[in-house]
Amino acid sequence: MLQHPQFDPVAFQIGPVAVHWYGLMYLVGFALVWLLGRWRINRGEVDFTARDLEDLIFYSVIGVVVGGRLGYVLFYKAGEYLAQPLHIFYLWEGGMSFHGGLIGVLVVFFLFARSKGKSFWEVGDFIAPLIPLGLAAGRLGNFINGELWGRPTDAPWGMVFPQAGDNVARHPSQLYEMALEGLVLFALLWWFTRKPRAVGQTSALFLIGYGALRFLVEFTREPDSHLGLFSGLSMGQLLSLPMAAAGVLIFVLCSRKSFHAPKP
Repeated sequence: MLQHPQFDPVAFQIGPVAVHWYGLMYLVGFALVWLLGRWRINRGEVDFTARDLEDLIFYSVIGVVVGGRLGYVLFYKAGEYLAQPLHIFYLWEGGMSFHGGLIGVLVVFFLFARSKGKSFWEVGDFIAPLIPLGLAAGRLGNFINGELWGRPTDAPWGMVFPQAGDNVARHPSQLYEMALEGLVLFALLWWFTRKPRAVGQTSALFLIGYGALRFLVEFTREPDSHLGLFSGLSMGQLLSLPMAAAGVLIFVLCSRKSFHAPKP
């Protein structure tokens, strides 16, 4: 049985300003998106400029924060935040929803595509392979904070999270998500984009991959105590199922089109 290291949530402090690991991991995630995006642009793999990438990242940060926070409020703790609405702005306390953040980013993609005369799917196909490593950084931040722990387990790598308020060994589900939704999904999408694909298929594969992997990992993750399970499924699973199903539908529809992305 392992013990969670109980990291200090503050990475470093400059005077009165404290920089938390949780926020720092968001910065690392967006930095990885920028580096990978520049690499693809410099290799001529995509029809986007460095300025396009920087604009997309800037507005996506807003989409992730606003969408992620509102998604968490609406999907997970609507009653609590309705009683204390000002706490919606207490971002330093944590509480972000991936699915809400995704909706925020999709809105950004739609508006950006319109402003640049591109299709929504072109923007999605460019950014989708860059996202998983950013997700991995976010899950590492969850692990450092000792939050979103897993369900009880007798596996030898079971870990005690003091924040759970008991001495029970649990799945380190944050690390599972970092590995599957981050590293595995990144490898899959990076491999998939090495050849020309129908426009929209890369975006669709991201939806399928994330939805399916998140659905599986949720079996090891402790359901939110205030929500519990719905017909045996967690809220994360209920949100991931339509995401994966939409990805399958989009993938099939895109494969039937005669137009394929030209080889760089």
